[in-house]
Parts: sequence; structure tokens; C-alpha cells
Amino acid sequence: MSIDLGTLATSVGVGGGVGFLLGHAVKKVIKIVLVLAGLSIAALSYMQVQGIVSVNWDKLDGAARGTFTGLTNATGHFPSMLPGLGDHLLMAMSNSGIPITGGLAAGFAFGFSKG
Repeated sequence: MSIDLGTLATSVGVGGGVGFLLGHAVKKVIKIVLVLAGLSIAALSYMQVQGIVSVNWDKLDGAARGTFTGLTNATGHFPSMLPGLGDHLLMAMSNSGIPITGGLAAGFAFGFSKG
């Protein structure tokens, strides 16, 4: 059994590079969303203190929990929404082999930690 080191290095390198970019981008998007959510809550709190608006915090909490529950359910049903996507993804990963998948996972973890 011969292993082509050039192909192996390319698979790991491409997977690692793509994984790093994905991890970095995901962390940046999460940071932006959390900052915007925090600023929105701070603005609502300030306007309530100034008497501009009246906020029902229990109702806001219920709406936020409902949104997170909906997102959790939506991600659980994602494969059924796009039939055949899982098959194509599985085939692509199996054709590329473990090196690209491992490189992608390692790159994602590194990119997420550095992002």
C-alpha cells in the first residue's frame, strides 16, 4: 500500500484552511449577534428607566426562549428539509477521506479559538 504524501498533504491543508476560515467566521458572527442583542437589551432597559417604554420582561423572556426552542427544532429537522443533501455530503466526505475531514475539524477548532 503506497501513500501519496502530496495528495495527503493537500487534503489536510485544504481541509485545515477551510476549517480555519469557517471557525473564524462563525466566531465573528456569534460575537456580532451577541453584541447586538446586548445593545438591544441595554437600550430597552434605558428607555424603560426613562419612562419612554414599558417592557414586560417575562413576555420578552418567553419570546426569547421560544426562538431558541424553534432554532433547536429547526436544526434537528434540517436534513429532512433538504432531501439528498446528507447523501451528497457523506459521499463527498468519504471520497475525500479522513485527512480532509480531520484537517477541517482541526482547522475549525483552531479558527474558532483564534477568532
